[in-house]
Amino acid sequence: MEKKEFDFEGFAKKAADELRSGKPMVGRDGVFTPLLKMLIEGALNGEMDAHMVETRKPKKNRRNGHTQKTIQSPLGGFEVFSPRDRNSTFEPQIVEKRSHSISSDIDQQIIALYGRGMSYSDIQAHLMEIYGLAISDATLTAITDRIIPQIKDWQNRVLESVYPVIWMDAMHYKVRENGKVISKAIYSVLGVSVDGQKEVLGIYFGDHESSSFWRQVLNELQMRGVEDIMVVCIDNLTGFGDAVEDVFPRTDVQLCLVHQMRNSMKYMSDKDIKPMVADLKKIYKAINEDQARHALAAAEETWGVKYKAVFRSWHNNWERLTNFFKYPPALRRIIYTTNPIESYHRMVRKTTKTKGAFVSENAIVKQIYLATINAQTRWNGTMFGWSTVRRDLEEYFGTRINNPDTLN
Repeated sequence: MEKKEFDFEGFAKKAADELRSGKPMVGRDGVFTPLLKMLIEGALNGEMDAHMVETRKPKKNRRNGHTQKTIQSPLGGFEVFSPRDRNSTFEPQIVEKRSHSISSDIDQQIIALYGRGMSYSDIQAHLMEIYGLAISDATLTAITDRIIPQIKDWQNRVLESVYPVIWMDAMHYKVRENGKVISKAIYSVLGVSVDGQKEVLGIYFGDHESSSFWRQVLNELQMRGVEDIMVVCIDNLTGFGDAVEDVFPRTDVQLCLVHQMRNSMKYMSDKDIKPMVADLKKIYKAINEDQARHALAAAEETWGVKYKAVFRSWHNNWERLTNFFKYPPALRRIIYTTNPIESYHRMVRKTTKTKGAFVSENAIVKQIYLATINAQTRWNGTMFGWSTVRRDLEEYFGTRINNPDTLN
């Protein structure tokens, strides 16, 4: 390729005329794109000159023409000619081999847009409109895949030794697998530290609930530094009770009363929902377990014959549904329901709701991770009313709340 001198004077005059005519400054045909192209090609040739000094004599190396590639930059996309050497040992720095970007800004914007729930087609339209960049699905996937090592580090990071309360719940997503669209459950674990800071401890794919699956999750938390958990609040997850007794034997399991109520409502006829729910609410609004038991008995007397399955479920789960009654009032309010983790899930779904079916598990994890990081930036303070909850925890659990060594 013949090397041409860049005409700065001609460029300045042309740029002024084009700006006056309303031509955009950036983009593939932007006013300043030719200047950036000249600077990059000059830098690449300068790097090649230095490489030739180092390798021409000892390795009998020399230039071997140029290769053309499309470069993405904050000013738009354009073609550049990158020099090559005969020995293929030249490693340019300004635009690395197999790289098509001179700035991480574009990549960061893509990841940020993806984390806000934008689809690939929306991201492509945005980049074309703003920068004049045409980016393929494969390139977008390659860019977003760069956060996978970050996700692995995050999923394996060291945790606090004590979590007074953790909540666990599932989200369900459609994913394409072997040519079929199937539903996948992703279980997330949300904890609150002794200082009242909310933190997502991990996210886990689960094909089916079982004590072995939950034991694996809990063992992983233990290996990452968790020594004690006071209360775990969950929906009625199959096998969880057995698992937590094995791994954290002093941890209480509180079943979510809101989930229990929703499950009960599935059996009710439309005309019975309002009065029957009013009766069942008296159970968890009771002052103590004795009063709650009387409320259950009264509701069963009214509705038991018609809805035997509902009351069978309440009786079978009674011990773990009413665990919260033994705690002081402020602590009760944050453990009788999984609302904290459901609030986090709503934040995640705001970014994933535009997706029909994900192309892979990796695609789901990337989206949830980015949504989680965005969510955690909003949790920069302690949970509401935590000072009172902390006093209740210290009153009930004593030194255990601050010193996990008391377990030994």
